[in-house]
Parts: sequence; C-alpha cells; structure tokens
Amino acid sequence: MLSFPLISVREVIARGRADAEAHGGFRNPYYGLRPGKDEQPGLWLVGDQGVYLMSNGKLPEGVKPLVVYAEECDPRANDDWFDVKRRTFGGDDGVDFIDAEQLEAMMAAAPEATHLRVAFLQDSMQLYLIAKS
Repeated sequence: MLSFPLISVREVIARGRADAEAHGGFRNPYYGLRPGKDEQPGLWLVGDQGVYLMSNGKLPEGVKPLVVYAEECDPRANDDWFDVKRRTFGGDDGVDFIDAEQLEAMMAAAPEATHLRVAFLQDSMQLYLIAKS
C-alpha cells in the first residue's frame, strides 16, 4: 500500500485545474492515443522513478507538472524505493487516471481523514482514506 497526505492531494488537484484554466484544458493520460477521452480534472498515479501523483492540467512547453510522491516510494527519501515500487505498482512503468470529482467526494465524506491510501490487488486498485497521526 502507498500513502499520500490529503493536503498534497488537494494541492495536485488544484494545480491541475489552475493549469487547465490558464493553458487550455486537461492532458489526456493516453498520450494522444484517445483524443477527447478522459480529458477532465484528475490525477495521474504514475509508476516510474518511484510512485507519485501528478497534476493533469495542460502546461506550456518545458514546464513540469506538480508531483507528490508516495510516502513509502520517494526516491529522494527512501533508498528502497525501487523494491517498494515493484511490490506495489509493479515492475513496469505506467499511469492510472484518478477522477478528481470522485476523489473530492470521498474526501468530503471523510473529514477526519489525513491520507489517501492506494492498495494494489491482483487485478485492481483500491483507493481509500485513512486518519494517520
């Protein structure tokens, strides 16, 4: 399982919306393979050099999106990040889209929650909210 502080999750969602407003919409997680599909507010859960959430608003050339690493899988802070990535997200790189509106509804329904937890199962991914001290 991987954890992301909700304060950071909210920042990524807000940044994606601000970037979309300023630069003409949302980026498609399928790299142009499905134009007009899934171009909506959300987050990308990315497995690459670690596992992180990334904003999806369109950006000017050369500008990087806001990225928030999972607490357990940040290569800047955890020497075992590759092992954690392989055991959770898998060995291959990839991107999963998380709908912002659905996630915001979850957060509104659990005001005591502090973290988004992502669990990777055999054939699915589960999102849930927890209160960490």
